[in-house]
Amino acid sequence: MARRVRCGLIQARCEGSPDKTPLARIKQAMIRKHERLLAEAARKHVQVVCLQELFYGPYFCAEQDVRWYPLAERVPGGRTVRWAQRLAKKHKMVIVLPVYEEELTGVYYNTAAVINADGRYLGKYRKHHIPHCHPGFWEKFYFAPGNTGYPVFETRYARVGVYICYDRHFPEGARALGLNGAEIVFNPSATVAGLSEYLWELEQPAHAVANMYFLGAINRVGHERPWDIGEFYGKSYFCDPRGKIIAQASRDKDEVLVADLDLDLIQQVRSTWQFYRDRRPDSYGAIAAAQVESRAAEAAN
Repeated sequence: MARRVRCGLIQARCEGSPDKTPLARIKQAMIRKHERLLAEAARKHVQVVCLQELFYGPYFCAEQDVRWYPLAERVPGGRTVRWAQRLAKKHKMVIVLPVYEEELTGVYYNTAAVINADGRYLGKYRKHHIPHCHPGFWEKFYFAPGNTGYPVFETRYARVGVYICYDRHFPEGARALGLNGAEIVFNPSATVAGLSEYLWELEQPAHAVANMYFLGAINRVGHERPWDIGEFYGKSYFCDPRGKIIAQASRDKDEVLVADLDLDLIQQVRSTWQFYRDRRPDSYGAIAAAQVESRAAEAAN
């Protein structure tokens, strides 16, 4: 019997500008919007869904300001995670939920919680690769580098992995997710035209091909005020283990993108392309060693 999973990606524009609207009100409006979009996904019989990076507000890394720290929550236990747990149970839907996380120590992470279709919290992934601060993307002001490894979550419908936004530029973690058993990898993002749009439909299909799994890439839409660092150009998509884009959303609309993924295709592709069998990990150690030496030299200087 074929293993088919109906999956969804939710892309949306931010409601309100923080120079005119209190942060709590923006968050409340975005939670309400996503509750409606999740209900729409449920009506379309979606079984696994992923939301966009930092879904409950604007991409606040466009500025450096401590006023954004109160948006962070505990994971698990935070209000937004509990909200998603209720909806996951109600809709019998796996939800991959990007949130801003604060650890008990006061350290902050860009995190995705994975919630099973019965509402159980399964675990989290923390974004590993944090871009150097530069105008419009001041992420190191807000996030510590992730320390969760590359977990894969056994959900009711599929084995799911997560890679977040800037992570997608690094093939190593994408490979680790595949080796850890991922069948579907989600990459919730916030990326603008003119910066990396030419890579949007290149890198992630390449990860899907190299690792022979399905991949869902999510981007937000619209121009976010007051910063307007560029156009968040949507175009969320699913690609299959051959790297073919099989469904894609619009450039500028709130949307629930739905695709039926035939997980049996994974084994078919892996039986043809034996990339995991033929890899040579014994020859790759120098890559990691060179990175360690480089960082040691930087620290010494």
